[in-house]
Amino acid sequence: MALFSNDTRNLLRKLTVLRTWNGVAIGLSFHVSRWIGKPLLWGQPVSVAIEPTTACNLGCPECPSGLKKFTRDTGNLKKAAFEKLLANVHRKALYMTFYFQGEPFIHPDFLDLVRMASGRNLYTATSTNAHFLTDAKARETVESGLDRLIISVDGTTQEVYEQYRVHGDLDKVLEGARNVIKWKKALNSPTPHVIFQFLIVRPNEHQVEEIKQLGSEIGVDEVRFKTAQVYDYEHGNELIPTVDGYSRYRRKKDGTWEVKNQLINQCWRMWSSCVVTWDGLVVPCCFDKDATHRMGNAFVRPFAEIWRGSTYRQFREKLLKGRDQIDICRNCSEGTRVWVEE
Repeated sequence: MALFSNDTRNLLRKLTVLRTWNGVAIGLSFHVSRWIGKPLLWGQPVSVAIEPTTACNLGCPECPSGLKKFTRDTGNLKKAAFEKLLANVHRKALYMTFYFQGEPFIHPDFLDLVRMASGRNLYTATSTNAHFLTDAKARETVESGLDRLIISVDGTTQEVYEQYRVHGDLDKVLEGARNVIKWKKALNSPTPHVIFQFLIVRPNEHQVEEIKQLGSEIGVDEVRFKTAQVYDYEHGNELIPTVDGYSRYRRKKDGTWEVKNQLINQCWRMWSSCVVTWDGLVVPCCFDKDATHRMGNAFVRPFAEIWRGSTYRQFREKLLKGRDQIDICRNCSEGTRVWVEE
């Protein structure tokens, strides 16, 4: 058995001396901060997520993008603004995710953005509902240099799939996946690493074994399972799986529900990564979907100034003192895991 997968080797090839040193510095500062209970910061984020667009073609029940429930501004990332961010982060960052809210492939220049980041030798990844992966777009995706492509496939039949992916077409999703696999082979390309991501909810929990088989038949590189975040869970929710190992939540003796996560006062994400919205707002992580915790605007101020600024420092300090006092942390999956028998 190989020590590293092809995907891991690809990621490691993008390491430089500066990126390696930055990762070590961030790791050390995180652990020292935990020990002393005060936020120290040595280095810049290892991973940066950028939001190409807030637009989406689906209407998923737990997604503010699909439900059109944002209070923040919506729109598309501009290439000039992205180039400014890229110039600020690429030397120390290793990993760039092109996803936050919205469907990335709706952005008219999405793959140009990927090529810009790939040109800086960043590991690039995105998550998609795969409705726009036509044959031509699939070839362009493979040629763009994208390193990882996560495809949301939350059901193996249309009837089940559409219960969460409202307005979605499973046949189109699977066709898009096949198109990408076809062009990877035709172009003899090792990338992108294609992942079927299965969000486990009550309507699809009986299809766990079926999605493994489907992924194998189509030829994806990996099938991953993800627990579902549910906003209104205290009194139960029809999306919470019946199988305990698939759920982020558990039922208490009084009949109400709680998050399994113990909310330890630490979070690696606050040191290692951040999210930037389409209009430049820097937010702590992907759980801040409506950008309520704004650290600054990376299209207006230097990124390093925001990353080390007083607003970010105060947020990290608050987290170290009481993570349960921060709204976006109380329904966080960090510290929980999904169990699926292989």
